[in-house]
Amino acid sequence: MTDNQEEKLWNSNYLKVLTCNFLLFFAFYLLTPLLPIYLDAQFHADKDVIGLVLSGYVVATLLVRPFSGFIVDSFNRRKVLILCFFLFFIAFAGYIGAGTLLMFAIVRTIHGLPFGASTVANSTVAIDVLPSSRRNEGIGFYGLSNNLAMAIAPSTGIWIYSVSGDFNLLFWISLIIAMIGFIFTTRIKFTTRTLVKNKPVISLDHFFLTKAWLMAVNMALFGLCWGVMSNYVAIYGQELLNITDGTGLFFMLLSAGLIIARLIGRRQLRRGQITQSCTVGVILSSIGYPLFAFSMYLGSWSYYVSALFVGLGNGQMYPAFLNMFIQVARHDQRGTANSSILISWDLGMGLGIILGGFVAQYVGYAAAFLVVAGMQIAGATLFIVATAKFFMSRKLHN
Repeated sequence: MTDNQEEKLWNSNYLKVLTCNFLLFFAFYLLTPLLPIYLDAQFHADKDVIGLVLSGYVVATLLVRPFSGFIVDSFNRRKVLILCFFLFFIAFAGYIGAGTLLMFAIVRTIHGLPFGASTVANSTVAIDVLPSSRRNEGIGFYGLSNNLAMAIAPSTGIWIYSVSGDFNLLFWISLIIAMIGFIFTTRIKFTTRTLVKNKPVISLDHFFLTKAWLMAVNMALFGLCWGVMSNYVAIYGQELLNITDGTGLFFMLLSAGLIIARLIGRRQLRRGQITQSCTVGVILSSIGYPLFAFSMYLGSWSYYVSALFVGLGNGQMYPAFLNMFIQVARHDQRGTANSSILISWDLGMGLGIILGGFVAQYVGYAAAFLVVAGMQIAGATLFIVATAKFFMSRKLHN
C-alpha cells in the first residue's frame, strides 16, 4: 500500500457523497423531535395517534428499501440516485401545505418512499467511490455522517423553533437543505461498472441479505431504542424534567459523543477489528440508555450524561454494523447489503415510535424509556453472545 493510495480516501467524489448523505439526513431529522409538539399544538392529537402518524414514513421506507437495493444493483446508479433525491427534496413542500392531520399523515408517509430509496442509493455509491484499501475506514466515516446529522439536526431545529416559534420556517429550511443535497448528487462522477447478468429472476437475496438475518435482528433492537429516544426526548424533558430549553444541549452532547467515537474507532476499523469496535459501542450505549430512563429520579445531570454515552456507543456501533453487512455480501450485492441494514434500523425505529407512543399514552414516558433501556441491554447481550460469532462465520472479504 503506497502513501498515494492512502491519500485517496478523501477524494472529491467521496466528499460529495458524504455531503449528500449528511444533508439528506439533516433535512429529514431537523423536524424529528418537534413533530410530536407540532401535531399536539396544531391538531391536538393524542400521544398514541402521534406515534401512528410519525411511524407512517417508516412503513413506507420499509416497503421501498428492499426494491431499492435490487434497483441500485441492477440499473444505472446515477439516474436512480438523482431521481430519488429529487423526489425526496420536493416532498418537503407537502408539509407546508398540509392543513389537516390526515393530510399531514399522508405527506409524512409518502415522504418515506424517496427517503428510503435515496439512502440506499447514496450509501451504495459511497462504497463504489471508496478505494478498496480504505473501505472499512471510509464506510465508518460514512456511517458517522448519518449519525452526526441525526444528532445535530434535531438540536438545530429545536433552537430555530425556540427563536422563531414558526414551524413553517422549519419546513422551508428543510426543503432548501434537501435541494442543496440534490444539487450535490448531480455533481458526483460515477464510475463505470459492469452490470451482473444472468442473476436469478426471482430470489429473496435481491431484496434482503438473508445470510445476515441475525445481524438484522440485532440492528432492529438498537433502532427501536434510537427511535423512541430521538422522537420523544424533547417532550419527555419538557413534561417530566421541566427542561424546556435544554434539549439542544442534549443533542450537542450526543453529537460530541458521535464525533469522539469515530475519531477513536477509526483505527480499529482500519485494522479490521470490527467486532471489537462494535462491542465497545453496544456496552457504552447500554450505560447511556438506563441513565436516560432514570434521569427523572437521578436528576438533569443523568439526562445530559446519557446523551454523551449514547453518542459514544452509536458512533462505534453503527459504522461497525455497516461494515459487517457489506462484508457478508458479494460485490454485486452492495445495494442489497445497504438496504438490509437500513431496513433493520428503520423497522426498529418504526416499532419504537409506535411502542413509545402507546406506552407513553397509557403508562407514561418514564415507563417507555425503561422499556428502551431493557431493549438496549438485550441487544448488547445478543451481540456479545451470538451476533459477533455469527458475522465471523459468514464474512466473505475485507
